[in-house]
Order: sequence, then C-alpha cells, then structure tokens
Amino acid sequence: MTITDVPVRMVKPVLPGLDLEVAEEAARSLLAALGVDLDREGMTESPGRMVRAFAEMFTPRPFDATTFPNDRDYEQLVIERRIPFASVCEHHLMAFTGYAYVAYLPGKRILGLSKLARLVEWFARAPQVQERLTQQIADWLQENVQPKGVGVVLEAEHLCMSLRGVRAGGAATVTSAVHGVLREDPRARQEFLLLARVGE
Repeated sequence: MTITDVPVRMVKPVLPGLDLEVAEEAARSLLAALGVDLDREGMTESPGRMVRAFAEMFTPRPFDATTFPNDRDYEQLVIERRIPFASVCEHHLMAFTGYAYVAYLPGKRILGLSKLARLVEWFARAPQVQERLTQQIADWLQENVQPKGVGVVLEAEHLCMSLRGVRAGGAATVTSAVHGVLREDPRARQEFLLLARVGE
C-alpha cells in the first residue's frame, strides 16, 4: 500500500440499528426486573440516561488520521505515554479504564501526535476485551503508517473484577502487542519498555 498525503478518514457509522426509544424501554424493564425503584425521585430518568451513556461509550468521534513525510529521516522511537482511555468489557458490560503506551519507529511517514490518542479512543469506544483492543491499535499503525516497528502496551483496571466476583480493587491488567523491529530485536523492544515506563 502506498501512503499519500491524503489522510485516512476514521468514521464509524452511528450504531447500526440504534433506537434510543426502544433501548430506553428495555433498560426500564431490566432495571425494574432487578428490583430498582424507578418511581423514586432521581431515578425516573435513569433508563434514558443509561441508554445515552452506553450509546456515547460505543461511538468514537470521527477524525482524520493525518500522516506527514519523514523528511528528516527520523529513525528513533516516537512514544506517547499515559494516554487515558475508557472502554466497556463485552462480557459484563462494565467499564475498564487505564492508560495506553503507544510507540512506533518511523519509516517514510510520521503520524500527527494527537492521532495516537484518537486512535486509542477509536478502538476503545466499543464493547471490547483488552487483548483485542491492544492488538487492533498495533495492527492499524502497522498497516496504515507502515513504520519499521510498533509497540503498544495497555494497563487497565476492570470494574468487573473490582466491583464483583473476586473484588480485586486496584488490580491492573497489562497487555502488549509489538510488530516489526520491536518484535524481532530484543534491544529495540527493551528500549520501548524502558522509555514507556509503564505504571509510572
């Protein structure tokens, strides 16, 4: 694939089949079936708020993934640390939040710095598992920017672990995905991890 100055337009359609009215009625039925008193002041509008919140969490903002020529032949890592993100666990539909550490070793193109954070949000705004989310970010960079290497680490707390089940509040899940030089060369991978300083 030849990369040009034309940015990749990242636009997801509004949730296919989105019907807020039907969803609100379903949410009202669900909460009532769980014994929640929806007639209590402060709760009457909760089903609608709940539905709108989920719709927002499942819909990323569109953006242009703009790249620029690497005209100075920059050959060192570009790292964006502690990119905050929020997603929703597809198993329990509870939030997981944390930080992403995203790096790439440029080839012929470099990516606008803000786009790394937008890319994390793009894939996070959906029912997800952390492993897939990590891989999707790394794969997109590899395929669309064609760098010499890519490294992505996500560190997150999952409310499905903190608030239910094992109730391990504060436990952090760390996932990683690497491509190219960062996968093949242990020294390059070590440099990425050293500079990313995950958890600091």
